[in-house]
Amino acid sequence: MKLIIAYIQPHKLNDVKEELYKSEIYKLSVTNSLGCGQQKGYHESYRGVDIEVNLLKKVRIEIAVNDEFVQPTIDAIVRGARTGEIGDGKIFITPLEEVVRIRSGEKGKEAIG
Repeated sequence: MKLIIAYIQPHKLNDVKEELYKSEIYKLSVTNSLGCGQQKGYHESYRGVDIEVNLLKKVRIEIAVNDEFVQPTIDAIVRGARTGEIGDGKIFITPLEEVVRIRSGEKGKEAIG
């Protein structure tokens, strides 16, 4: 079992969801977040004052999957999020020690579904 965390551009969320659905991956959590990486932000002027904006809007997607769905999930996110420009995002894969479904008490692979 793995937890896949992806940070993507907000405008690519629908494309990523479509690709995940095509790969039969339906369960995900989405959170708005702020961050910076190679993009380094930008400068803008507000009421005559120069402001450096280095925390850019991103979307964080979290998906818990069984081992056989790890690569299809990664491939779907890349297909949906890639523009070829700096700032497309990152994907992190971490092991899940245990998963428990609250409603039924199921554990492990059965709890992920």
